[in-house]
Amino acid sequence: MDKLLSNIKIQINDKVYCKDPDSSELGKKIIRGSIDMIDQMGFEKFTFKKLAKQIGSTEASCYRYFESKYHLLVYLTMWYWGWIEYRLVFGLNNIESPQERLEKAIKILTERVEQDSTFSHINEVKLNRIVISESSKIYFNKNVDSENSDGFFLKYKNVVERVSQIILEINPKYKYPHMLVSTIIEGAHHQRFFAEHLPRLTDVIKGEDAVVSFYQEMAIQQSTKK
Repeated sequence: MDKLLSNIKIQINDKVYCKDPDSSELGKKIIRGSIDMIDQMGFEKFTFKKLAKQIGSTEASCYRYFESKYHLLVYLTMWYWGWIEYRLVFGLNNIESPQERLEKAIKILTERVEQDSTFSHINEVKLNRIVISESSKIYFNKNVDSENSDGFFLKYKNVVERVSQIILEINPKYKYPHMLVSTIIEGAHHQRFFAEHLPRLTDVIKGEDAVVSFYQEMAIQQSTKK
């Protein structure tokens, strides 16, 4: 199993990048360094010039991999959703009951992220914080329709589709599976942020992961509605 996992590669739409960063050590340094810096200073203050200085390279080298820092953010966000999809595939593999699969899927989508040693150049904990705080920038912009047509957001849509299909197994007549799943994902991100920074906007319960419990309950209640 370890050998199998070591060969896993998260495939990202090649229109997002100029050169696949996973294909070279410099590319991996760019990804590792950008995650560290965006997590630390925020996307607005992050620049390729600062990144190049941090990783001991040149600004021109960063542009050989990504057309802009925006495209780098798209790459990071879609890599994250590719990783979540990989976790769903492995995590749900041997669970026969649709309801149990749904509960496990919601847990994967909403639980606190831990670092995955399978991908040594990615800190998934920091990347999760970036997705929560910065990823809306890649959806709420004037180019979203053309970028969607180019397949930029396929990884995220794959995650929503996988979990939606489980809901439809439980209740084929349920009318809003995609809306439910995307609401759970985005809502859980907000609740994680609130719990850390604005706790009076959420419910922090000692001894319980309230975010997971709340959204599991929501998913089961909605999907089993008559």
